[in-house]
Amino acid sequence: MSDVKESIERCNCNVIHEDVVEKVKREMPEEELLYDLAEFFKVFGDSTRIKILYALFSAEMCVCDIAVLLGISQSAISHQLRVLKQARLVKYRKDGKVVYYSLDDDHVKKIFDQGLLHIQHG
Repeated sequence: MSDVKESIERCNCNVIHEDVVEKVKREMPEEELLYDLAEFFKVFGDSTRIKILYALFSAEMCVCDIAVLLGISQSAISHQLRVLKQARLVKYRKDGKVVYYSLDDDHVKKIFDQGLLHIQHG
């Protein structure tokens, strides 16, 4: 069975489809942009950050509220919020001494929703 699977996954042709290769090469974004995109998606690779984003879909929240909601220390939440801020996924506003966090824009929810759709697709 594994021999069949292996032969399906391997391309045994010796012909280079130069037109296809050149077309894709022209359409490929710059290396730096692809690197930045990979770094952006790494931010979604932490379940605590995912939980924080999910919480912020419903309401603007302060660090204390997020910490209580997730049962995680305020310092751990602050650290993760810093990462999310650097990735421009969340923004903040101050109201006196309290700092409230929210999603940076509607794109964040769309990215999240697309990811959920993909994994639930089955």
